[in-house]
Amino acid sequence: MKIPNINCIIQMTTTLNPSEDSEKVQKSISNIFPYSTIKIEHLSITAQSRELRSFEKIYETIHLKKSQNTYRRYLEKNLDNDTTWFYLNKQAAFVEQIAICEEAEESPLGPIKVILTSSNIDKILDWIILGN
Repeated sequence: MKIPNINCIIQMTTTLNPSEDSEKVQKSISNIFPYSTIKIEHLSITAQSRELRSFEKIYETIHLKKSQNTYRRYLEKNLDNDTTWFYLNKQAAFVEQIAICEEAEESPLGPIKVILTSSNIDKILDWIILGN
């Protein structure tokens, strides 16, 4: 896999429920996005990366499971100018599995919202989905 050199910002955010251990939620994010900076706030956890290699695990899963059409649908549906987003299941991320959610309610403790922003968003989507 060749990762293109494209400037981007990848943001991850999730709620921190009273019943959750903040370290476990932090681990859920770092399992999927290892090159990110994570901040724990009162009721949420946010993370950010400016490196497209943070998408490596998602890229590998998409191509291994041949789920390009699913991701294309979500990424294009949520595309607005130079930003797109999708939800990941937080519990699945904790066990290093990538499971996309169509609706936030599909993740019982709330999803991880992944927001991808770039002035070259089309090139990034081509790379994620087509491998170009």
